[in-house]
Amino acid sequence: MPRPNWFFGLPIDGSFVLTLPEPPPSIRRYHPDDVHLTLAFLGACGESGAARALEALDERMKLGTPAVIEGTLGEVVPMGGSRGDYSALSALLDRGRAEATRLLAEWGDMLMLAAHGRRSTRPPKPHVTIARPHRRATYRDREAGLEWASALDLRAVPARLDRIALFTWSEDRRERLFRVVAERPFAGV
Repeated sequence: MPRPNWFFGLPIDGSFVLTLPEPPPSIRRYHPDDVHLTLAFLGACGESGAARALEALDERMKLGTPAVIEGTLGEVVPMGGSRGDYSALSALLDRGRAEATRLLAEWGDMLMLAAHGRRSTRPPKPHVTIARPHRRATYRDREAGLEWASALDLRAVPARLDRIALFTWSEDRRERLFRVVAERPFAGV
């Protein structure tokens, strides 16, 4: 098994995924507890890199935490590759996007630098992944996933961003993809 990835995310109430239409068989819908907005993807930095980043987060939060963002989800788009070879189907943040973009820019690089000494090479794009294609999904399978995603209307789904969590892979990835290792609420939550 490859070395697990680590990342910081802003968990949101993912119960809405259970109300979505059933995705095509080649598309795996996220477990409600896996739904989050990624703050900083650390990759395979190891537990020691993740611990350094968590320590940097704790030090930064002593100076003040981010403000709670009352957002909503929006359009579901393919992410991570070309349209025909995407790795995820994600809802862009609609309301709260500007605030979340600033949060990702201000806090994400700090966490990545602490974990492995590098900054992100991508501009912040607040999104919430709700499904992924199976590894062996064909072009037609992925097209079916895009059709499924385009029929979704998530504009009424709230995305309250009020805490930061450190995630890594779950022990049993058949049920859930991720597990929370540590969580830090924003002030006043």
